[in-house]
Amino acid sequence: MNKLDEMISELCPDGVDFKPLWEMTYWDKKFQDVDKSWQPQIIDYKVLLANDLFALKQDAGNVFLLSTGSETGWTTEELAGDALREGEVVAIPWGKAGTVNVKNVIKYYKGKFVTGDNRIMTSRDREVLDNRFLYHYIVSEQGIDNSFYRGAGIRHPAMRKVLSLRIPVPPIAVQREIVRTLDRFSEHIEELIKELSKELLARKQQYQYYLNDSFESQTDNLVSLESIGTLTRGKRFVHADATETGVPCIHYGELYTYYGVHADTVKSHIREDLRPKMRYAHKGDVIIVGAGENNIDIGIGVAWEGDEDVAVHDACYTFSHSQNSKYIAYYLRTDMYHNQIKKYVSEGKICSISASGLGKADIPIPSLEEQHRIVTMLEKFDAVCNEIITRIQKEMDLRVKQYEYYRDKLFTFGG
Repeated sequence: MNKLDEMISELCPDGVDFKPLWEMTYWDKKFQDVDKSWQPQIIDYKVLLANDLFALKQDAGNVFLLSTGSETGWTTEELAGDALREGEVVAIPWGKAGTVNVKNVIKYYKGKFVTGDNRIMTSRDREVLDNRFLYHYIVSEQGIDNSFYRGAGIRHPAMRKVLSLRIPVPPIAVQREIVRTLDRFSEHIEELIKELSKELLARKQQYQYYLNDSFESQTDNLVSLESIGTLTRGKRFVHADATETGVPCIHYGELYTYYGVHADTVKSHIREDLRPKMRYAHKGDVIIVGAGENNIDIGIGVAWEGDEDVAVHDACYTFSHSQNSKYIAYYLRTDMYHNQIKKYVSEGKICSISASGLGKADIPIPSLEEQHRIVTMLEKFDAVCNEIITRIQKEMDLRVKQYEYYRDKLFTFGG
């Protein structure tokens, strides 16, 4: 029996009490769909929208930017102005995209901060409920998850359900021992992940260096993309057009998140009645992304090797040519290429590039035999790097799951 088990056995002989969240916490807002008696006191925090919050961001400062997402940062007390607050809080985002796991963006903070559009809770009595213990429980398997959020598009928490959540309230000594145990274990896991992340970054940088070097040595044969092929913009389709089966298609977002250098099968399909309205990539074409949230990856492409033609989204271009398609797709991931096209990218809420801008980029075109040799060499190096990267990512995932399992096990009080 470890120290924590001994404490629970001694201090909780009859088990642990579970109480509704509203009974143990104060919040920053009055919620319309809860009983007034649940909120006898409100703690006011000035909320800043995301753009205003991150406009305060500085390289140094002692005021935390308590955002609603994964990005955070720091600012100064002077810049924070009347939005500056100080305390020990747990924050859940008021709005989140449906794909975001809310457990990854719930935050604990103690100190000076400026908040985004969060809903903020704090313990009514920290000698009865420790805020750090509250945070650990809220993000555990038994706490708040995506089922607490409702709506389409941007989802919002159902606050009656949130405040009705029953939380364990063991003696404060037990809470603090659980916090100490979890924080120590979490620090150990974070150190391991930090080291693995460094190795992962090193492998990716090594791959990029090798990729760049493979093309920079071919600069005697430079020609423009538009001189060796034709760029054709795709046709628009939307999320509502998606089906399980139907017309195979590639959406521009999938070029960032799903596809690699080449593909012969698709992830998505759209309605069959849209078939005659679409524009298609044929076997051997390269599909190039022409829009994105930033200008970093605009212009990357996938060599289409499928026997069936694939519908292409209107934020992409199909590049038809007579070269080695994998050779071109690899080139579209080099610094040499991206340094050329970035001056043609239009920046805004959504960044984009025209076919004309893409076509102006120069590409080294050696013989087809030399293109094949370079592709074969890159594929071998690709396979080795991907195997190492996959192993590192699996190890990182395993460490996180190990921590989550241990944390959730600590909260099984039997209530």
